[in-house]
Amino acid sequence: MELNHDFQVSVPIEQAWGVLTDLERIAPCMPGAQLVEVDGDEYRGVVRVKVGPITTQYKGTAKMVDLDPIAHRAVLRAEGRETRGQGAASATVTATLTASEGGTEVHIETDLDISGKVAQFGRGALGEVSGKILDQFVRELEANVLTGPAASTDAGEAAPTPSGPSGSSGATTVGTEPTRRAIDSPAAAPVDLLDAAGPSVLKRVLPLVLVFVLFTVVRRLRRRH
Repeated sequence: MELNHDFQVSVPIEQAWGVLTDLERIAPCMPGAQLVEVDGDEYRGVVRVKVGPITTQYKGTAKMVDLDPIAHRAVLRAEGRETRGQGAASATVTATLTASEGGTEVHIETDLDISGKVAQFGRGALGEVSGKILDQFVRELEANVLTGPAASTDAGEAAPTPSGPSGSSGATTVGTEPTRRAIDSPAAAPVDLLDAAGPSVLKRVLPLVLVFVLFTVVRRLRRRH
């Protein structure tokens, strides 16, 4: 399924580009996400999702596959799998930045492929939920990165460059030796899908949520016996 979202940040486009293409720097701003390791240009982490009393954890990777600093277009590929189930998710996320009077406009296009219980929410509900999660991300970004002590990125500072393939003439590809290092970051609180959904979406997905919770409880009871 394809999801589209737009948001604005109150900094010039070059500063926004330098920050938004630095995955290690912005990862703590994403609700439910924890970065645990970097291996070359591959970022590994976990995302915790809560549906009612049940918490599900996805373990996955993310990698910038295309960076075009001239067009201010970045493409991220992310994949994850549920650690205690059959659910999986993969996404190609394309971000395009445009200078605006108030700062920088960011358009996010997500090509999402998801399976498992969360997929039963449907495109409409997932679109609304992801939009609210993105709003939380932007608030954290503005408060703790763009305007906080770390917001010293020079407007002309070059963005990080991936070692993966590049599909645009303006992108720069540089090969680097893989360097694996652990990231000492606190575990993130799970993102609550019911809280993010809001009343309008909750009415549509509540039956699915109840089935999901019931199925999970029954499965856990069977494992104990």
